[in-house]
Amino acid sequence: MSKYLWPAIAGLFLFANVVIANTDPDFTKFSHDDALAYSQEAIGTMVEDVVLTRADGSQVSLEDYRGMPLVISLIFTSCHHICPATTQHLSEVADKARAVLGQDSFELVTVGFDVAKDTPERMAQFRRGEGVDDEHWSFLSGDTANVEKLVRQLGFIFTPSARGFDHLIQTSIIDRSGVVYRQVYGITYPIPQMIEPLKELVFNKPASHSALDYLGGRIRLFCTVYDPATDSYYIDISVFIGTFVGILVSLAFGWVLFKEWRRSIKADQ
Repeated sequence: MSKYLWPAIAGLFLFANVVIANTDPDFTKFSHDDALAYSQEAIGTMVEDVVLTRADGSQVSLEDYRGMPLVISLIFTSCHHICPATTQHLSEVADKARAVLGQDSFELVTVGFDVAKDTPERMAQFRRGEGVDDEHWSFLSGDTANVEKLVRQLGFIFTPSARGFDHLIQTSIIDRSGVVYRQVYGITYPIPQMIEPLKELVFNKPASHSALDYLGGRIRLFCTVYDPATDSYYIDISVFIGTFVGILVSLAFGWVLFKEWRRSIKADQ
């Protein structure tokens, strides 16, 4: 066999392996393991070219949210237990996050993936039913093309079932530039799973901000800590106070030593 044929064959096998590795899972049946793997593979994917519809009928592109962290929750409105419970927990976590990160520190959207039923009216009704009044939280619907594009970019698999749909309970955290940063799973979950990545994104200011803003963000990133006793976050400056006191004590001790050294020199003269 020609020596030039072997590289071609090797390249062909390599191409085949890449194609197989990048092939989407079977969307006709639900597998938890496949869905989880597919979801994790979406981390680092750009969310783009997705246009959805608000309750008032106006359209919004997810690219309009660029510049601040974005949380995306996927639900279907005919779900009468899991999706409402997921939304209620997300609301509680969002309130705790805003209390420590800032009221306008991140945006949140809930998207209905059941295109046939999740109309703007149904999404608005779902919002009212869950009592969501967060002005930085939108409930959106979309057509087939945009919803399919979104769920693929987020790595979200859903398949019809007797219960409506089988799917992972997934909430995606998108960074300032529109890239999937973290996936959070479950109806309820420990709040650090959501707030820790948000904290990293909120306080790690982009380079365009001033050095003072960047320094302030780094300090708040370090000082914003979780208290399991109260299941909430708070600003803890005790470390900086301790460090400051330590520096003052060291300076005072150094000054005393310096004075003693000067006195001993004068005594020897």
